[in-house]
Amino acid sequence: MAQNVTVIPARRRVGSQRTAAQVQRIRVAAYCRVSTDSEEQETSYEAQVQHYTEYIRSKPDWEFVKIYADDGISGTNTRKRDEFNRMIADCEAGKIDLILTKSISRFSRNTLDCLKYTRKLKALNIAVFFEKENINTMDSKGEVLLTIMASLAQQESESLSANVRMGIQYRNQQGKVQVNHNWFLGYTKDADGNLIIDPAQAEIVHRIYREYLEGASFLQIKRSLEADGIKNGAGHKKWHESNIQQILTNEKYIGDALLQKTYTVSILDKKRAANNGEMPKYYVEGSHEAIIDRDVFMKVKAEIARRANLNPDGKRRVYSSKYALSGMVFCGHCGDIYRRVKWNNRGCKSTVWRCVSRVLKGKMDFDCPARTVKEEVLQVAIVTAVNDAYARKNIVMALLKQNIESMVFGDLEDRLAMEDKKLADLQVQMIAVSGDEAAVDALGVQIEGLRAERQSILAEAAERSDLQERMNDMIAFLDEMPTMLTEYSDAITRRLVEKITIFDEKIVVELKSGLQMEVEE
Repeated sequence: MAQNVTVIPARRRVGSQRTAAQVQRIRVAAYCRVSTDSEEQETSYEAQVQHYTEYIRSKPDWEFVKIYADDGISGTNTRKRDEFNRMIADCEAGKIDLILTKSISRFSRNTLDCLKYTRKLKALNIAVFFEKENINTMDSKGEVLLTIMASLAQQESESLSANVRMGIQYRNQQGKVQVNHNWFLGYTKDADGNLIIDPAQAEIVHRIYREYLEGASFLQIKRSLEADGIKNGAGHKKWHESNIQQILTNEKYIGDALLQKTYTVSILDKKRAANNGEMPKYYVEGSHEAIIDRDVFMKVKAEIARRANLNPDGKRRVYSSKYALSGMVFCGHCGDIYRRVKWNNRGCKSTVWRCVSRVLKGKMDFDCPARTVKEEVLQVAIVTAVNDAYARKNIVMALLKQNIESMVFGDLEDRLAMEDKKLADLQVQMIAVSGDEAAVDALGVQIEGLRAERQSILAEAAERSDLQERMNDMIAFLDEMPTMLTEYSDAITRRLVEKITIFDEKIVVELKSGLQMEVEE
């Protein structure tokens, strides 16, 4: 029996969710996107929306669904593209048969994302038509062309990003500093875009530095600012301890700027990370007007380090400024700090200070034999030490003045000039070997070492200057002191006392001027 074969031609369908009985008007949507908020791009964005709205409505066999448009959003990933994600959700809900878009780069500059979503839509019988490339994803050749064109779009994005990075790096090399002043407490910008001091905000910065050097902790400063209703750099009344720490460690407050502290790890994911040597950094001195003196900045830096590790043997202790004696009393046996505790000895309650090694007995490697000292004993020792200095104030003041006069800074200035010359020479060498990666790395190590040495010299200069100020303050205090002290004062302790060391038979009170007074018991 002869076979009779009838060929039924294939018929391309779009929108598999629709039945044959339904009217075959193709439901069409369009996706538009621009990646910046500039006026030129905004015009392009509006033009795209208008174009596709009119175009879709002009087709009698098309049913207009919606224009999905992301304004000012990057196309390297889809996480933040709300309208794009909403469009995909509508496709999955069966509301769209065809998507029009200007080009592959408008749809996505990430090859994986582009293929992922076009394949996902193709599985739903939903076509995507790229106008510029004239590619319809439902065509047999569409997949190959799409892969090639999407790769080119991603390469274009990476090339653009590389050009931007090169521009930023060139600007950094020229020492051109860009700061978002809207989030930067203490500064604003003039008509030419230069950083200038905001006097009202600068006073807040001065207050933070002043309170910290007076003994306040990050938490105490935060609370005092909030209590006074003072706003932070972002304009919020809520402060965080991290805000205080950032202000106290930001080199921009002394007029300098460290550029490229962070860098972009992934172009597609827009991830940034701390620059720990992966990329070059640029330190610009004198880039703008300073709010804080360099000496004050270095004093704060030294104080932060001191509080972070109070014990000279390297045992970390939490700093507290709740009491005037906190972080000031040390053990003569093990060198650890003393802690204030409430003591109940057979019903007799008192406030005492004990070596932390004894307080943490059982958790330490040894049992410290240091004695417990009543708070009143410490207070009496401080009063005795100050009165002893007052009793010999003519001798003490003459000695302090002699020490101030003998303190010179010329050696530090010479060392600093020498380090600056070495750094300048290395910068010239760096330019000469810019194509040799190994040589650049070697020079980079030397530069880091010289910068560390330079910071050490500046810190030493700040310490000498601070000691001079303390000596002058002691002279002024003794000169103004009318009579011997009759009672203890927290204010005088914070002003004059640097350290108290507890021994078995005596207490040594070290004043901030460098004088040491032994108080026998």
